[in-house]
Amino acid sequence: HFLRDPAIARAIVGLVAPTARDLVVEIGPGHGALTGELAGRTGRLLALEVDPALVAELGARFAGVEVREADARSFDYAALTAPSGGRALVVGNLPYSVGTLILLALLRAHAAIAEMALMLQREVAERVAAAPGGRVYGSLSILAQLHWEVRVALRVPAGAFRPPPKVASAVLHLKALPAPRVAVQDEQHFERVVRAAFSQRRKKLANALAAGLGAPLEGVRAAAAGAGVDPGRRAETLTILEFARLAERLS
Repeated sequence: HFLRDPAIARAIVGLVAPTARDLVVEIGPGHGALTGELAGRTGRLLALEVDPALVAELGARFAGVEVREADARSFDYAALTAPSGGRALVVGNLPYSVGTLILLALLRAHAAIAEMALMLQREVAERVAAAPGGRVYGSLSILAQLHWEVRVALRVPAGAFRPPPKVASAVLHLKALPAPRVAVQDEQHFERVVRAAFSQRRKKLANALAAGLGAPLEGVRAAAAGAGVDPGRRAETLTILEFARLAERLS
């Protein structure tokens, strides 16, 4: 689904406000709606496109843009280097079928990327920005908000695309935090604990963790109690800080 509304494209680019000192990575440029807005505003623009025909089209239209045939799911975002005095920014209309996978790859590059404006399926965007206790709060919310300030910045009508998608769309605005929201000693272990807790949402926390981690139930209950967390709560009620304490006890 290609973005075609220039007003929406301008609004998305305006969220990150690129300057001539910045490096911008555009994901999924398609026919260039965002590319055209970005090209004159940033020092270097790298567009990642998986379709070779679109790579050729964009390369012919935008002489000053580096258009690269690449899979955004596996691109090494952590290796991005911002120009001196500038920032590394990411803007994109993510393919909805693989949007979450691309987003996870981007989230892990918080040390390299300063800010992002990403078009996603609205359901995914709302999950990322959700607060504890909400129906859509889950592992994606926690993994994003550990290192990023997150908000749903724009809700985009289906008519802004060609062809119009059958699902609602939204733009997520993310700013990298200067330090993690809470101290986490082992982020891979933290992620395993968070994912295990939400693997069976209807179960109480201790039961879900025991099943997801393959750990003894009594040991999980003791770890939760030691972290000051009631093992009978549901995962969606825990804050990031509570998950960090719990992960430390379960290490």
